[in-house]
Amino acid sequence: MARANATHAFLRAPGIRGLARTLICPTYKRLMGVEPLLRKAVPVLIVAFLSAMAFAAFLQARDARKHTLHEASRDLDLVISAASAKLTAIVAQTGQAPASAAISAPDHVQLAIVTSQGKPLNESNDVASLIQVIGNRGTGRLTVDVGGTAMLASIGTSEGFRIIAARPISDVLDRWYILSGLLLLLTTTTGCVLLILGFAYYWQASRARRADDIYNAVRTRLETALSRGRSGLWDWDLEAGRVFWSDSMFHLLGYEPQDDLLVHSDIERLIHSEDTGLQSLASELRSKNPPLLIDRRFRMRCANGEWIFVRVRGELVFGPKGDGSSGKRLIGIVVDETEERKFAEQTKRADLRLRDAIETISEAFVLWDPNNRLVMCNSKFQALHNLPDALVRSGTHYSAIVEAGSQPVVRTNMPTNTLIERGARTFEAQLQDGRWLTINERRTKDGGYVSVGTDITSLKDQQTKLMDSERSLIGMIADLKRSRQVLERQTQELAELAEKYAAEKIKAESANRAKSEFLANMSHELRTPLNAIIGFSELMESGTFGALSHPRYVGYCRDIHESGRYLLDFVDDILEMSKIEAGEVDLHREHFAVDRLMSDLLRSIKPEADAKKLSLHPSWQNGVTLNADRRALRLIMRNLISNAIKFTPEGGRVGLRIRQRDGKVVIYVEDTGIGIPPEAISKLGRPFEQVQTQFTKAHKGSGLGLSIAKSLAELHGGSIRIRSAVDIGTVVMVVLPGLLGLEEPRKLPAPAVMQASLKRLARAAVLH
Repeated sequence: MARANATHAFLRAPGIRGLARTLICPTYKRLMGVEPLLRKAVPVLIVAFLSAMAFAAFLQARDARKHTLHEASRDLDLVISAASAKLTAIVAQTGQAPASAAISAPDHVQLAIVTSQGKPLNESNDVASLIQVIGNRGTGRLTVDVGGTAMLASIGTSEGFRIIAARPISDVLDRWYILSGLLLLLTTTTGCVLLILGFAYYWQASRARRADDIYNAVRTRLETALSRGRSGLWDWDLEAGRVFWSDSMFHLLGYEPQDDLLVHSDIERLIHSEDTGLQSLASELRSKNPPLLIDRRFRMRCANGEWIFVRVRGELVFGPKGDGSSGKRLIGIVVDETEERKFAEQTKRADLRLRDAIETISEAFVLWDPNNRLVMCNSKFQALHNLPDALVRSGTHYSAIVEAGSQPVVRTNMPTNTLIERGARTFEAQLQDGRWLTINERRTKDGGYVSVGTDITSLKDQQTKLMDSERSLIGMIADLKRSRQVLERQTQELAELAEKYAAEKIKAESANRAKSEFLANMSHELRTPLNAIIGFSELMESGTFGALSHPRYVGYCRDIHESGRYLLDFVDDILEMSKIEAGEVDLHREHFAVDRLMSDLLRSIKPEADAKKLSLHPSWQNGVTLNADRRALRLIMRNLISNAIKFTPEGGRVGLRIRQRDGKVVIYVEDTGIGIPPEAISKLGRPFEQVQTQFTKAHKGSGLGLSIAKSLAELHGGSIRIRSAVDIGTVVMVVLPGLLGLEEPRKLPAPAVMQASLKRLARAAVLH
């Protein structure tokens, strides 16, 4: 009964009916359906049974009493018959009626033989009292009171005599009293047992109800914990192919909870086709024996059509079945890992962005943890110390790096007037190849340290060359010192950036903004001294305040001016690229004629072409208009044409063609330059990406021009495509939408058009 109540509690619980169905047999479930009715009927049945049993006992006792009295009367009749037979024998033997007779009677039976005159043959006090009470009554059976004792009497006649046999009723009913007492004891005992069972039933029912309340509270807490933890409970009967889901599992996928057990084929349709399904998992589990731990990951489709990543962790066990036997069951929990995967992807992207940022800086960068183990470094640090790739991995100890890397020839601590934090230091080091570095080391909050090495070889060379003219160039030296301080501040900012990355790695967006702000600040700080360098070098070259003491100084000033101008353009490119990556570029679209813009651009760039004796060949139709940002388009075309002039040998040809087709404006920039290898074309357009390396390139440049042009074109909804052949030339095609707000697919002209342009360039190169 306790088991029935406990199971009924499971069936009443809304969320576990399905689980109960996996554990009980159908007959037992039908019994549980009528259990509430039985609970009300049990008291009535107990009372009815006790009443019926008491009434039956009463009837049985009454009938037994009657039967006992009847049997006693028959015994008295037999005594009278025996006495009558003896009298008849005496009379027959003597021939006359006897005056007295010694006829005996059984124990507890009084026998009186009375003559017709009323005289007893066997006189005694008991017989006299009996005869007096009987009087002249006729034959038969009767009950009389003799001396206060109820007696059962029987009267008969024989040979003229009256024969009276009597027996006390108490003696007759002695056995009946014993049997009635036993019957009463049995009835009372049975009633007590039934009452005890009824009390036990109600006590168990109350206990079951309390257990139900406790279970429902625990189940509610469990479901709440599972729901808040984005988890669900599974119970999979492998042999029956039935699966129980908790309410939290349905809520996890956005479905309404149901009590019916699920078929694994229904769940199979929710699992992504590329992941391992339940069918293959079931086949694998059937071939193995419990206990066995299971840990699987796959994707499941929610009610809204979205896919989530879940992790199933459970154990294969032997569990009860509905027929009482045991079978294999997989019991476990399902956890939603979608947010964790998104977080991991965001962290990975943030890590890649920071690594790209560190890789693109011009300084050698390395970060160590508190245990002096490598966290990360860029390729410049690796090249600086000639380290093999096997050592440049996270976790490599500092001693291994020092042992394998090349050490500086000279190491000089630098005095500083600024107060730096404890554990920080700055020193200069000269490498074996003659280069000089300024190395700044700073401690991080976690106990590690970051080191940034800045190449100051050019500064050392300038100091050597300008040693004899210190007085005349003291102003320029002061500017160089300020530049050096700017570089040190840049190093400090890089150290802070690396420290923030170690502590705030998960904030990818914040790191990206920090990088953009850093590039913008660096560019701003570099522009100020560069403007001064360029201005002073122009004044010195023109001799505004007097001629220089030596003619070679004029060449030095020209070199300083050109280097400063080149570095300023490089800073402008970095600033422009940082704005594009940060999404801070706003396009100011306007309608304008493309041919006028190109004419102005060619006039401004013609001196560069004339310096290399290149011929410019513009070709376009008048009236071609475009809705775009005028400054952005000018920057795109200037970068492309400058690249064409830069990489075209003297006497070469640079062409510019403009066409309008299908609502688009297509601009071709063609040159007969050195060309681009096919394997390098896919790399172009990335920031700082160049075909030639920093050590082998023959043309200076930042590698940002094409990346800026491509980004600005894509902001307009357009694209850039390149076709090139080595030693023949290059064709760059810019496709821009002609109307404002027109979203067009990036469908570029057929490659055959650009191949035709390359063939024309090849013929032009041969003719040239």
